[in-house]
Amino acid sequence: MRRARFIIALLLWAWPALGWAAVRIDFYSRDTDSRFPHAFVALTGTLDETGEQIDETWGFTVKGEFTPTLLAAPAAGVVRPVKETDPGISTLHFSLVLTDVEYRAVKALVAEWQALPQPSYDLHRRNCITFVAAVATRLGLDVTIPRGLEWKPKAFLASARRRNETIIAARAPPVAATVVSAGR
Repeated sequence: MRRARFIIALLLWAWPALGWAAVRIDFYSRDTDSRFPHAFVALTGTLDETGEQIDETWGFTVKGEFTPTLLAAPAAGVVRPVKETDPGISTLHFSLVLTDVEYRAVKALVAEWQALPQPSYDLHRRNCITFVAAVATRLGLDVTIPRGLEWKPKAFLASARRRNETIIAARAPPVAATVVSAGR
């Protein structure tokens, strides 16, 4: 009995080193929904170094109402949490397992975008898609926003997934932890 407790204690102590703790990032979209932003990321899991539980979402959008003036002029922008990640509301395109260093890099990017001088939201140059593209690029994915997909989050993320299939396959969460969506 004493030996079993020792082994359990040893396994719990070594848990992070064994790689059982991990943070996962999911890339989501929703094209025809009135909820903004239309492209965003969700981070869930446990940091290896500290054991801290992570459960957060981030998307970049306009601060306030969407109005026709956004077609012509920049507006105040904000990186904010996104609540609606349920299937049927949002489409999960792909997921990656992150190291603690990569998680901190995403958090640093969020802070950088939160600190942008206002007005920071520009429908044509800095929107929810460019934010998600910046996150993916920071994580080492090869991401471009093809002409014509600047305002099509679902098509953009499908394009990013195709362009990075090998990297995504190598860094995908275990099959049991992957949610399959109709958007794949």
